[in-house]
Amino acid sequence: MSAPEPQGPITVLLADDHPSVRAGLRLLLDTADGIEVIGEAADGSAAVQQARALAPHVVLMDARMPGTDGIAATAQITAETDTDVLMLTTFDLDDVVFGALQAGAAGFLLKSVEPAGLITAIRQVAAGDGVVAPEVTRRVLAAFVGRATAELAEVTPQPEHPGVERLTPRELETLAALGRGLANAHIARELVITEATVKSHVSSVLAKMHMTSRMQAAVFAREVGLSR
Repeated sequence: MSAPEPQGPITVLLADDHPSVRAGLRLLLDTADGIEVIGEAADGSAAVQQARALAPHVVLMDARMPGTDGIAATAQITAETDTDVLMLTTFDLDDVVFGALQAGAAGFLLKSVEPAGLITAIRQVAAGDGVVAPEVTRRVLAAFVGRATAELAEVTPQPEHPGVERLTPRELETLAALGRGLANAHIARELVITEATVKSHVSSVLAKMHMTSRMQAAVFAREVGLSR
């Protein structure tokens, strides 16, 4: 699912097992205009419970936590709520990246990100855009596409996906634009439509293709050559 663009402050839930990290993030976000931290969680299970209870716009989720980890928690949150998850981690391993995207995370950043970059990323995710750390973008695509291609090859020799045949021409254009990494504002300019219409097309594409995030749709578009 994907939440509508916030009309008021962007509400954020912090999920990290280190109190000092949560305190630092809260201190940073408390100084950002239009962002409000409304809760904290020390593990994945608590993050899921808090997401259900507080319905934040964005969860800043650590990947590795005791008990229920961040990837498992992300899968639950994206399946059960309209909250978007921005994975924030020190780990840039392929299994962490791939797992986060498979779980439906709207973005993936390293904890080394600059404060301004983190704030911008939160706003982008809340507005319906996807975010991937520049340091790992190429490896993200390589890991995701490589594994997805292998999985598809076991099922069918055709690069197909259930639901593609139901996409309208405009939705196919939107999917291709996602594959080129365009944000909603850029897609709107390219297709000469409003951002609201873009968001509607993205939601329709995800629903018809049974995907949980625009990142998954973007990787699929690149895989089958729509974004060329």
